[in-house]
Amino acid sequence: MKMLRITLEGKTYDVGVEVLDDSVSASSPASYAPATPSPAATAPHSSAVPVAQPVAAAQGCRIVTSPMAGLVFKCLVKNGDVVTVNQVLIVLDAMKMETPVVAPMAGTVRSVMVKEGDAVDDGHALLQIEGLPQ
Repeated sequence: MKMLRITLEGKTYDVGVEVLDDSVSASSPASYAPATPSPAATAPHSSAVPVAQPVAAAQGCRIVTSPMAGLVFKCLVKNGDVVTVNQVLIVLDAMKMETPVVAPMAGTVRSVMVKEGDAVDDGHALLQIEGLPQ
């Protein structure tokens, strides 16, 4: 353990630093290599929370997508449910705020592509609605 004194914005701090490799000279900071992130840190998403993936809409259907990244807090519809315009379908949780996702059209829920607890990114498919015949 080495003790160093650091001055930041006029304040002086005494800090202890553990030396991990004696072959690196303290007088040549350019020789330091950045820490290599662990494989878990480099993974795009944690395997504990699945992420919804975008899909193509079937003929006569409309995909309802997530307006933001977050978690699916509540899924209020299931396959086969008839929905109306502006009916709340899913509630997302992002930064402790609940955001309702509403139906853009009247129709029947053809498929729900997420479940409660799923992580979603902005633009990811949440569900598919088949429009009612006119």
